[in-house]
Amino acid sequence: MKRKNIFKTIVGGLMFAMLAPLSPLILTSCSDEPDSEYFYTFTGEMMSEYLKNRPEYSEFAEIVERAGLMDQLSAYGHYTCFAPNNEAVDQFLKDRGLSSVSDLSNADCDTIARTHLVSYMYTTYDMVGHKMPTVNMLNRYLATEPGFDNDSNAVIVLEGLAKIIYELKNDSVENGIMQPIDRVIEKSNSYITDLMRDNPKISTFYSALMATGVINDVMLVEDENYNSKDYEPYYTQSGGYEQKKKKYEAPDTKKYGYTFFIEPDEVLESKYGIKKGDLRALYDLACSIYDEVYPQDVNAPGHSFENLTDSVNPLHRFIQYHILNMIAAGADDLTPQEVANVQGLTGFDGAIGILENLVNPCDWHHTLLPHRMLKVDKVTVSAYRGGSKRGDRYINRRNDAKFNFLGQRIEPIDDEYKHDGINGHYFYVDDIVAFTKDVQDKIQNQRIRMDFNTVFPEFITNGLRILGDPTQADAVEEKYGRNWCFPEGYLDGVSFTNCKFIWRRPVSMYNIYMWDEFNLYGNFDFTFRLPYIPFSGEWQVRLGYTSQTTRGVAQFYVDGIPQGIPLDMTKDLNTDYYIGDDFIDDIDTYDNMSEEEKAEYYKALKNLGVYPHPRSFYYNSAGSGSKGYNVAQAIGQRKIISQSYLDCNKDHYIRIRVASDGKGGRDNEFALDFLELVPKSVYGVDGDGEMEDDL
Repeated sequence: MKRKNIFKTIVGGLMFAMLAPLSPLILTSCSDEPDSEYFYTFTGEMMSEYLKNRPEYSEFAEIVERAGLMDQLSAYGHYTCFAPNNEAVDQFLKDRGLSSVSDLSNADCDTIARTHLVSYMYTTYDMVGHKMPTVNMLNRYLATEPGFDNDSNAVIVLEGLAKIIYELKNDSVENGIMQPIDRVIEKSNSYITDLMRDNPKISTFYSALMATGVINDVMLVEDENYNSKDYEPYYTQSGGYEQKKKKYEAPDTKKYGYTFFIEPDEVLESKYGIKKGDLRALYDLACSIYDEVYPQDVNAPGHSFENLTDSVNPLHRFIQYHILNMIAAGADDLTPQEVANVQGLTGFDGAIGILENLVNPCDWHHTLLPHRMLKVDKVTVSAYRGGSKRGDRYINRRNDAKFNFLGQRIEPIDDEYKHDGINGHYFYVDDIVAFTKDVQDKIQNQRIRMDFNTVFPEFITNGLRILGDPTQADAVEEKYGRNWCFPEGYLDGVSFTNCKFIWRRPVSMYNIYMWDEFNLYGNFDFTFRLPYIPFSGEWQVRLGYTSQTTRGVAQFYVDGIPQGIPLDMTKDLNTDYYIGDDFIDDIDTYDNMSEEEKAEYYKALKNLGVYPHPRSFYYNSAGSGSKGYNVAQAIGQRKIISQSYLDCNKDHYIRIRVASDGKGGRDNEFALDFLELVPKSVYGVDGDGEMEDDL
């Protein structure tokens, strides 16, 4: 895949932190027309008039005019405009040795204007995460964070520098919301590796990235042959909840990207005695780690310091494990999505659908080290230690009754150094990130639970986990979330025929993990690559889903071998996996059970090859805001798909083939909500060993 010529459309280092999908309203020329639903009956001041009628924005108005966007802001749309005042524009020009807006090219003006415009309306109340909910008109995310202005007013800060002016925030116009700011927003259009090169605090890591040749593996930007307009939207209902069909579209882009976790030079020196730029010492450290994990390669020719580019070289592996094959635009992309309290409903503060007092929300991500993943936890459960606090994010942390590993804390980058490139993002960490023997045998020797939106790295890279507003089940505006239909070949490691593969956005009333779900429709024959396991051995593979009368039946295969009888998704735990009168359909009854009673309950279900949903899952009842608990829902299930030996150094595939005729359901609808990969040490064999926890 060749590098994309960014300078065809972008100049001057003014792009934002993340490559993500364009909305239908992001226009590539002034002649593009939005859908009719976005037209207003104009009765008041337009965004264009706001800029023209206020002298303090005259320079930004000139920039918008020269960009050819003023007519667009005069007529239609639902926009947010982050408008820098003249003082901010003057400072921007001065920093570049320019005296006036007339010194800018039309291309410069286009870049600046589109940088400050978002195609949906957002108040400061909506800016609750580490980035804007949707991209700007340059297809980049705006980083956001809370801060204070010079008068100690709480304000939103964009890209670490530009502050929304407190007295002027959330100013409505006929076709959008004005958010005046005190700085011009600018972001690098460089490759992420170029930004790393320019940061002297991480020179040792960058030198190793170059010396090992891994830098050549992190240069992709996007698939230039992909065009979402080649695919027609798909309309369907999903599950038993929806009363009308919804629209599912092909993703707008097919981007590639990378996330780096980097130890600053001072960390390597203070904790490991590695002087700045000393690759031999870093190689020796890598040998002390990876010789134990890969003993078969110690005497291989590629192991030596003279062969750093070899795939078996310890330093090569060390660098690879620091890199994810997806872009996290902010730390909140590394763990389950969060939503602030919405419309006064209870239980919305934090990771969606996860009881943070019971578990630390976590996600597992693929690294560039072949067949190896790392885990990122957000600390929410008590018993913090090592200086950690609630909300911190750690790599490969495990702090439970068995093991006590702190992991590596993910830390912000100094404001003076740019860390968001066109194909990636990097973070600092406070200790070395490595796939050690302890990580392999202890830290990751646990149940691996993954929502399908992290099974496929392209999902986060292309910004498809748009959360919007999960209370808006039938929202018209796309800022509340979009639904996706994936073309064949879009997702790596996935192949399918005769079907539609869709993703349904999060809705709070759905009792499914993270409130989102993937579905298959049609006479499907669907195959995907399993996430990687840390060590070889006997593993259970479980599929999490909700049963519905609208759903179908499918046969599962692991590496081509059929696994038991077909799975019928119309069956629930209460009526079809009958275990006497012991099914628990009330959360209070469940919580009052003794550990022995719970063990018997789970054993009875396990003998039938199924478990209920975890205790840590919840949903919000429609309209009331009260919580429901998935463990007490008969439709919430974790089906054991297979229990077999898996090799940690090989790819493994699951095939799902339709086994129903669709007449009793909705075109053989089949749900993929989440996966669990569970080692023998956790689930036990034939009832032996400790009971697996219900979280």
